[in-house]
Amino acid sequence: MNQTELVRKYVKHKIELLQRGLEKSSGKAEFALLRRGIGKQPGELPSLWGMLLEQMPEELQGQGKQPSRGEWAVYIALTLYALHQQGQAVSMNHPGMTLGRALHAMVPAGNQDAEERILRRFNQMATSSDMEELSQHLRGIVELLRSKGIPLDYVDLAGDLYNYQLLDYQNTVRLKWGREYYYVKKQDNKEENHD
Repeated sequence: MNQTELVRKYVKHKIELLQRGLEKSSGKAEFALLRRGIGKQPGELPSLWGMLLEQMPEELQGQGKQPSRGEWAVYIALTLYALHQQGQAVSMNHPGMTLGRALHAMVPAGNQDAEERILRRFNQMATSSDMEELSQHLRGIVELLRSKGIPLDYVDLAGDLYNYQLLDYQNTVRLKWGREYYYVKKQDNKEENHD
């Protein structure tokens, strides 16, 4: 199994554990703690170490002073998931609702102004120069998704975040996001023409 798949598998497992614990007060406290980690680096809050690092596959663990690619991907995906889940009755992790699809779902049909605003945010996020900047832009997008009740596939996002850190794959990830957004748009246009 490659490291991208390890990241996805690990995030899926962690989300399942978090979701099961949501009914308990300790589970709600875990979500609140994860939300406090937004905007910080992996390792910066010792109170998150266990939640994020316990049972993490050895291949994803960092060895030096800086967080590994796996640690960054897991950290951002789980903290943003906790933000997205806040105040929601159903799980905001939805397999298949990739980043591009979720962004497209925010645009009301035929609203050019709204689409331009979303695309501006999307482009700023997609051209981020490092993980801290990317995390910051994603936070704003997740807040918008939460306000509209639109879910996101956090397992897929974690894999994208891992690959985004590999310079040879950044453009591949950007292309994936763009295809997800515009493929849905193209499909919507076909459905409108058949009605």
